Amino acid sequence: MILLQGNNIERNFGGDVLFENINFSISDNSKIALVGKNGAGKSTLLKIIAGEESPNKGEISKAKNLSMSYLAQDSNFSSDKNIYDEMLSSFNDLINMEKELRNMELQMSEVSGEELDSLMSRYDSLTEKFRSLNGFTYESDIRSVLNGFKFPEETWSMPISSLSGGQKTRLALAKMLVERPDLLILDEPTNHLDIDTLSWLENYLKNYRGALLIVSHDRYFLDKVVTETFELSRGELSRYAGNYSRYVELRAEKLASQLKQFEKQQKEIAGLEDFVNKNIARASTTKRAQSRRKQLEKMNVLDKPITYEKSVHFSFVPDKESGNVVLTVDDAAIGYDSIMSKPIDFEERKFDSIAIVGENGIGKTTLIKSIIGQIPFIEGNSKLGANVSLGYYDQEQKDLNPNNTVLEELWSENRLTPEADIRTRLGSFLFSGSDVEKTVGMLSGGEKARLLLAKLSMQNDNFLILDEPTNHLDIDSREVLENALIDFDGTLLFVSHDRYFINKVASKVLELSHDGGKMYLGDYDYYIEKKAEEEALRELAEQENNTKSNTVIEENDYQLQKESQRQRRKIEREIASAEEQMENNDLELQKINDMMLIEKDHVKLAELQNNLDKIEENQAHMLEIWTENMEKLESL
Repeated sequence: MILLQGNNIERNFGGDVLFENINFSISDNSKIALVGKNGAGKSTLLKIIAGEESPNKGEISKAKNLSMSYLAQDSNFSSDKNIYDEMLSSFNDLINMEKELRNMELQMSEVSGEELDSLMSRYDSLTEKFRSLNGFTYESDIRSVLNGFKFPEETWSMPISSLSGGQKTRLALAKMLVERPDLLILDEPTNHLDIDTLSWLENYLKNYRGALLIVSHDRYFLDKVVTETFELSRGELSRYAGNYSRYVELRAEKLASQLKQFEKQQKEIAGLEDFVNKNIARASTTKRAQSRRKQLEKMNVLDKPITYEKSVHFSFVPDKESGNVVLTVDDAAIGYDSIMSKPIDFEERKFDSIAIVGENGIGKTTLIKSIIGQIPFIEGNSKLGANVSLGYYDQEQKDLNPNNTVLEELWSENRLTPEADIRTRLGSFLFSGSDVEKTVGMLSGGEKARLLLAKLSMQNDNFLILDEPTNHLDIDSREVLENALIDFDGTLLFVSHDRYFINKVASKVLELSHDGGKMYLGDYDYYIEKKAEEEALRELAEQENNTKSNTVIEENDYQLQKESQRQRRKIEREIASAEEQMENNDLELQKINDMMLIEKDHVKLAELQNNLDKIEENQAHMLEIWTENMEKLESL
């Protein structure tokens, strides 16, 4: 079933066409990635689809009663409620329905006959509707999603106004997920999420029953979630079946095929033109030449396919070689007022490429800043090896002077380099013409990231420490950075949330936790695989411990059962003995009573009475024993 269609969509700004003749459809089971360069119009197209903006031409048609939610990249979520109440507000209709069901249950005890039958019928109908709308699971859904987005239960009473911008964006997405709209439109949903939360979100969206349309620079995320890809490029939209990696393959195949067809046609055109030029003037061949000319005129000439768009191209080239040991971190503890992670011990050798991972707030950036000397270690230390020259990329972009022009920012630290060379270097990072005269303060986050990388490339260091280098970069720029770092003839230590980037660049992964650092000797996929193995082994060990505990318990239970059975048998024997004694006593008492009825001798009567008293006393004692043992038997 088609949920939404775009027909001949066009958007322009001040006469400049951003895109035109955009046609697409979204089905009820679609999982779609929208990709393209920064500035291609991805966010604008999402806003048009979501109804936030109107196209200049064309229309969006939607299925009747389509429910749709849109998470903007710059979402500014605000509310006067606390976290849990805000999530609960999505289910006001269900809450009212639940109250109505409870009221109907109370009424059932007060009515009878046809009125009760009518009430029961309405109750059954409303219960089924309540069930179909997930009325029995919405509270557990809220708990699951809040925990998945790292909002533990102790935070649920926090007012939303007190949350950070990143937390508000996460909460906005959490609320959309529990509402389960037919179509979920997400613009950069992976911002502000750590790797654990990303993994949780991937699994949730893979199993999401509605349709998804997602813009994201996180290629690993797209590979896990989407099944088709829309590419917005040069004002046109193309569809590819498959996830991001498959799209890259199909796009390359498509361009290669188009180029082959173009070259084949160009060869055919050249042949026809050559025939016309050589034969048009000859009387014997002019008719054939005219026929070829008509063939040329009718031909639908193909445009040369654009095999690449203007993109960043650069490299990092160290001017000297370091020693074999580049960095040693010894028994370190990192943090500010309190310790965030300890102990951290590792050695990085020449040509290693180590990615630092861990949950948000665990101290990844703190570790880097401690290594470069900006923040002191709480305990331990780090040491650089021989001939190491260190270059640092700061995700906060504090190394840039906002008052400098782009040209001045690079030239001020490289005064001996000719201006023409500086301009050439800036051009390779897409700063050309009047761009180099812009002040740094006017640049976007992506432009500042490119400028920082340009500065770093001028330093020719052999050890690069990078803190979130892919932030603000579009996918193409990330891929160029990946290739530059893969080709880098030096050593790397970096923090990144981009798992695709880690997979491509890292040779080792250092995981930080409260218990310190642990090194994994492989890329991100290897790290995940080993983590899964460790978790499986941990669960197996727990099962074995539980089995051993159960065995001990079973052995103890067996001993207890044996003891209990022994006690039961003893008590049963005492009861049986008491009962037997009481039966004998009854017989003796009956016998003495019979003798006393016929005895006339007072001395003998006195003896019989004395015997009777003794037997009755023994009978009372036996009854007491029997009663106590019966109580013991019942308590076993």
